[in-house]
Amino acid sequence: MSAELEAMLLGAVDDARSAIAEFSGADTVGDYLGAEVEDPSSATHRFLAELPGYRGWQWAVVVAACPGATHATISEVVLVPGPSALLAPEWVPWEERVRAGDLGPGDLLAPPADDPRLVPGFMGTGDPQIDEVAVEVGFGRRQVLSLWGRADAAQRWHDGEFGPGSAMARSTRRTCRDCGFFVPLGGALGVMFGVCANEYAADGHVVDAEYGCGAHSDTPAPKGAGSPQFDPFDDGVLDLVERTEERS
Repeated sequence: MSAELEAMLLGAVDDARSAIAEFSGADTVGDYLGAEVEDPSSATHRFLAELPGYRGWQWAVVVAACPGATHATISEVVLVPGPSALLAPEWVPWEERVRAGDLGPGDLLAPPADDPRLVPGFMGTGDPQIDEVAVEVGFGRRQVLSLWGRADAAQRWHDGEFGPGSAMARSTRRTCRDCGFFVPLGGALGVMFGVCANEYAADGHVVDAEYGCGAHSDTPAPKGAGSPQFDPFDDGVLDLVERTEERS
C-alpha cells in the first residue's frame, strides 16, 4: 500500500462518522477511538457507541479505496463489542446446565443416553457381594451402577464436604473409621465409606472413613464443665437499717 493511499484511508474519519450518523443517528456516535489498516485497500475506523444497553460497544466503519482513487468509500457500518462490553454468557446446552442440588419436588431428571455410570442389569455391578445377593433374591433391575460409576461416586464423596480434605476433618485427629456412630456401607464401597448416625454431626450423610469431626464417639468430656459450686448467699442474716443524714 502506498503512503498516499494509506493516508487517504486513515484520514476518512469524518466520512466514517457521517456514515454512522446516517445509519443510526448523530447522537449514537461517541468519541473517536482510532483506525487500523485491514489490507492494501481498506481500513477500519472505530467510534464509541452511545446506545442504551450497549455499554462498551463500538461502531466499526470499514472504508475502502483502490490505487488512483480520489477519495475513500464506505464499505460497511457494524456494531461490535469492545474490550469492556457487556456480553451474553456463552451458550450452555440444557443437559449441561443441571447441577447437584437443582432437583426439586416433582422434577423429573432422566439419565443421559449411554450414561457411563450405568450398565444393563444383566451385566452386574462388578461388586461380587452385591451381585450374588441380587441373584439369590431375584432382583431384576434394568440398570445397575457400573464400575466407572462406583469409582466416580467414591471420588466425589472423598473430595466432598464429608471427605478427609474438608475443614471439619482437618480440625480433628479422630476419624470416622473407629467411631461408634459410623455405619459402613455394604459391598466394595464399605471399605472406604459409611453413613453417619450421629444426629449432632453428619447425620444421614455418606462419610469417608478418614473423615472426622468433634462429635466422635471417643471424644472425652471437657474437664471442669459447668458452673463452679459456691455456698448460697443468705441475705436474711443481715440487719437492714435506714440511713440517717449526717449532721454538719
